[in-house]
Amino acid sequence: MLLDTASLYYRAYFGVPESVKAPDGTPVNAVRGLLDFIARLVRDHRPDDLVACMDNDWRPAWRVELIPSYKAHRVAEGSAAGPDAEEVPDTLSPQIPVIEEVLDAVGIARLGADGYEADDVIGTLARRAAGPVDVVTGDRDLFQLVDDARGVRVLYPVRGMGDPSVVDEAALREKYGVASGSAYADLALLRGDPSDGLPGVPGVGEKTAARLLEAHGDAAGVLAAVDDPSSALTPAQRRKLEAAREYLAVAPKVVRVADDVPLPAVDPALPAEPSHARELGELAERWGLGGSLRRLLDALAE
Repeated sequence: MLLDTASLYYRAYFGVPESVKAPDGTPVNAVRGLLDFIARLVRDHRPDDLVACMDNDWRPAWRVELIPSYKAHRVAEGSAAGPDAEEVPDTLSPQIPVIEEVLDAVGIARLGADGYEADDVIGTLARRAAGPVDVVTGDRDLFQLVDDARGVRVLYPVRGMGDPSVVDEAALREKYGVASGSAYADLALLRGDPSDGLPGVPGVGEKTAARLLEAHGDAAGVLAAVDDPSSALTPAQRRKLEAAREYLAVAPKVVRVADDVPLPAVDPALPAEPSHARELGELAERWGLGGSLRRLLDALAE
């Protein structure tokens, strides 16, 4: 099980009231919400291994170099953290180090890589995995990893931190009209994604993109059809795709997750008991983690 950790603690932050606070009055809604969600995932799905994948670089320079608008609208203006810091709610930022400390004390593996997003870490671990993989994320970008033959699926929380829906190839066909995770990546780059600052091909929406991929196989096939006067593209489609040729040349590298990230070795096995019990006890008392931490520890012990 691979967690898109930032995606999940954002969901926890907005799904659990800020009235959930530590003894000193500091909000810990994201911390406790994430712990409860991990407990539920462990209890319901019984993974042997679990890795909390981290965003060491939420907006890698190599992606921005190819598409400058990539996540540009999410850069915090005038941040003390630097010119490319992500805009994060004021009461969420202090909770992120607490989440990291608690996961480390419990003994849940955390893994990130400088210059890469959590998506890339997840893509690399999924490619390396010898058995089935559940990717847990609130971000549709990772639907591209779905692969029935390899047993890779996505658990996608639909509302808050409730029961996640299972996204497999059948779900992709039903919802988006594409047959695989790889085809979903091509759909995303044609359609664009405003939440990531990806413009897509102007005038090509989700349904048109799906029809183009059905007719021409993949994004490369769509581009080849532009160069083929005998292809079945309509004149309007040909004009739109021709005008977006420069974007389409670089978009695949930006949209597709990297699956060859150099990663340090970690032990992904879920612990039956806390790795650092004393430190965890201190964190639990300081931050008032109460029942959320107990539920996670009980799920691990089971």
